[in-house]
Amino acid sequence: MTDKLRQITESISGFDAESLRVEFAQQAIARCIQPITQTEQVPLKQALGRTLATDMSAPINVPSYDNSAMDGYAFSGSDLKQGHITLKLVGKAFAGHPYHPTVQTGECVRIMTGALMPRGCDTVIPQELVAEATEHSLTFASGTIEAKSNVRLAGEDLPIGATVLHKGRLLTPADLGLIASLGIAELTVMRQLKVAFFSTGDELRSIGQPLEAGCVYDSNRYTLHAMLDRAGFEAIDLGVVRDDPVALENALREAGKIADAVITTGGVSAGDADYTRALMARLGEVMFWKIAMRPGRPMAFGKINVNGKDALFFGLPGNPVAVMATFYFFARDALFRLQGTTTERLPSIQAISSHAIKKRAGRTEYQRGVIAFDSTGTAKVRLTGAQGSGILSSMSEANCMVVLSHDECDIQAGQPVNVMPFTGLI
Repeated sequence: MTDKLRQITESISGFDAESLRVEFAQQAIARCIQPITQTEQVPLKQALGRTLATDMSAPINVPSYDNSAMDGYAFSGSDLKQGHITLKLVGKAFAGHPYHPTVQTGECVRIMTGALMPRGCDTVIPQELVAEATEHSLTFASGTIEAKSNVRLAGEDLPIGATVLHKGRLLTPADLGLIASLGIAELTVMRQLKVAFFSTGDELRSIGQPLEAGCVYDSNRYTLHAMLDRAGFEAIDLGVVRDDPVALENALREAGKIADAVITTGGVSAGDADYTRALMARLGEVMFWKIAMRPGRPMAFGKINVNGKDALFFGLPGNPVAVMATFYFFARDALFRLQGTTTERLPSIQAISSHAIKKRAGRTEYQRGVIAFDSTGTAKVRLTGAQGSGILSSMSEANCMVVLSHDECDIQAGQPVNVMPFTGLI
């Protein structure tokens, strides 16, 4: 391990590379990452899910002019007085079709939502509050509204020069609409992160190949590709690599050359055919090999160096559920950090466990669950059944993870537990 990695691990109290607490592993990974700096220009329509490379300021006021917030009648608030108020109707104002003359005292203009407020007007009465309206006048009672009501002022949403979005923002559909309201057609974003991945194991077969005795179809590459794609990274599938030191070294070297990060599945446990440890000693460095969690205990993190170029390395377990758990709770956030994306802590809620859950203290457990709300609005969660790390169907059935912390023990039925919904994650 290099001096830099050693300094990082020594700075984390209780760091144990052979059985690392989840939160310590997350801290260690975060401290190792130096974000990329390369940017590119993209059209607004292609910016969804990209990371903003610079702070964005408003070049105009939004809205750009005072306008009506209601369908109704515009007039001067100075006309409000005691008793019934009668105003002369002198014209109409529609969105995109303003009323140009100045409205005098005692006059009003029929106005639609979004229309430019006519000169001389600062108040709008909604049409449903008018007592009587004819082609020539309207009448309403005093006290119905206050002066300057129902008007959206220029710059009320965003004043010119205001910071609209910050560097590192992962752009959402609402963000694109906001940017469009500013008249901006092209954005500077961080370049898309390149992530190469492959599965290891002589027993793995790709879809379409015959399935011999003792072999299984490789599902991990498909879940990884989907998870990377959904997060907005460029996924580079290098296929299945057999349990052979030369083949594995060649695959790691190729991945390190072309990608910012490398993810492997399988080959990081203590089995006789697991060559990754020995290879990483030559190709790079590993900060840790095991995490005190279930599923996903055998997970490696470090860096690969090929021809002077560094790439992050994530050696995930081989079991399908463990692959998804370790990706979501370690690799995903790290890759966003590497891309320069400002991430927020994944949301969690409390729910009542519908049944007892066995849990051993000394490790964090991620159990697949189904959360639902009863007639009183109380969140309740049940497990999907058997929680083995190879039961991929449990991830498909579940809509959340039940997160049981490192120090928790057995959970009783009716006890509250922390739940992390899949919505927005998977």
